Amino acid sequence: MAIVSLRIPQIGEGLQEARVVALLKQPGDLVRRDEPIYQMETDKAVMDVESPYEGRLVAWLAAADDVLAINAEVVTLETSDSVVESEVAPAPVVEVVADETPSSTSRLTGIPPRTRAYAKEKGVSDEILATLVAVGAKLMPEDVDAFLAGGAQVSEALFQDAPLSSRQRIIASRLMRGSSLVVPGTMSVVVNWEAIEEVRARFKAARDEFQPSTFTIFSYAVTKAMEAFPAFRSTLLPDLTLRTFNHVNLGIAVALPGDGLVMAVVEKADTYDFPEFAAAMRERIQAARNAVDQVNEKTTFSLTNMSSYRLRDAVPVVVPPMVGTLFVGEVYNGLAQGTKELKLQRCCNLGLTFDHRAINGVGAAEFINAIRENAENIQNLIA
Repeated sequence: MAIVSLRIPQIGEGLQEARVVALLKQPGDLVRRDEPIYQMETDKAVMDVESPYEGRLVAWLAAADDVLAINAEVVTLETSDSVVESEVAPAPVVEVVADETPSSTSRLTGIPPRTRAYAKEKGVSDEILATLVAVGAKLMPEDVDAFLAGGAQVSEALFQDAPLSSRQRIIASRLMRGSSLVVPGTMSVVVNWEAIEEVRARFKAARDEFQPSTFTIFSYAVTKAMEAFPAFRSTLLPDLTLRTFNHVNLGIAVALPGDGLVMAVVEKADTYDFPEFAAAMRERIQAARNAVDQVNEKTTFSLTNMSSYRLRDAVPVVVPPMVGTLFVGEVYNGLAQGTKELKLQRCCNLGLTFDHRAINGVGAAEFINAIRENAENIQNLIA
C-alpha cells in the first residue's frame, strides 16, 4: 500500500489558483477510480475532481472555501496502485458540472476565485464585480476595497449574494450527481397506523426508561422489510454492477437549525433486536444533531420523516449511492383501506422513490407493501 497526494490540477493556461467548493468524501471512505471526491471553482466554472486511483481516503489537507495554488495538496489516499508522488501531481480527470454564474461567464472570466470569494464576503454581487476596473493585470481584493472605499452603497442593491454553507454545498453536489444518474420511480400507500400507536402506548404505560417514539417503531418495520428485499440493500456502481450488502444500513434524514440537513446511519440494523435497534438509532440521530454526517457507500436506503410539519404527501429524492428514499407523512384520521365498510382509522401516507435503473415497479411495490404489512403487524416483530 502507498500513501499518495492529489493536488489542484492545472486546467488551462494562466490558471494560478482555485477555490475548494465541497468535499464529497470523508476520511476512511472507500474511493473508486474516476469517482468525484471534491469540487473546485476556477475563474470559469465549478468542476468535479475525480480520483485517478482506487483506495481509501486518508485525510483532507484543505477545507471548503480554501483558495489554493495550482499543484497544492488537497487530499491523501491510501492505494495499492503502483504510483509514485510525481505521477499524482498532474491533474486528475475532471468533469465540468456547472458554472455558478452562467449569465455573466464572459464578464467574470479572468477574475480570480480569491477575488470573487472576497467580493461575496463584502456583499459585492457578481454583476457589480464584473464592472470594476483592475489596477493590475487581474482584479484583486484590493480593487474591491478601493471600490468600497469610494462610497458605493452596496447595501442598497436589490439583492444580496451569499455563498452556500459547506454542508449545503455537499448536499447540492450529491443532488446534482443524483439528478444526472438516477431514473426515479415513485409510488405511495396508506398505512393503518393504529398498531404502531398501540405499541407506543404500551411502552408509555410501562413507565420505564425505554420510551421509543412511533417513528423509531416504524423504522424497525422498515429495517425488517429491507432484510427481506436485497434490492434495497444494494447500490449501483458506475459500471452498472449491482453491489448487494449483507446487512441493512438504514439512513435517517436529520434536520438541523437554519434548514440544515445531515444523515444519520444505523449500520447493520438487521442484527439488532428492537431495544438494541432503538438505542442505536437514538445514538446515531444524536450524533447527527451534532452535525456528524454519517452517510457512506454502504448507505442504500433512507427515511425522511416530515410528520411534525403536517405534510401528508411528498415525492422524496434519491441520492446515490442510495437506491431508495421513503417519505413518512403526518398521522391523521382517514378512511379504513381494503374494506367496503366506511369507518375511520389512524392513517399515515408513505411515499417511495426508487432508482428505476436497479429496481422495477413490481419489486418496489412488493417492498412498500411489505413495509405496510410490517407496520400493521408490528407487535409480532417486537414481541
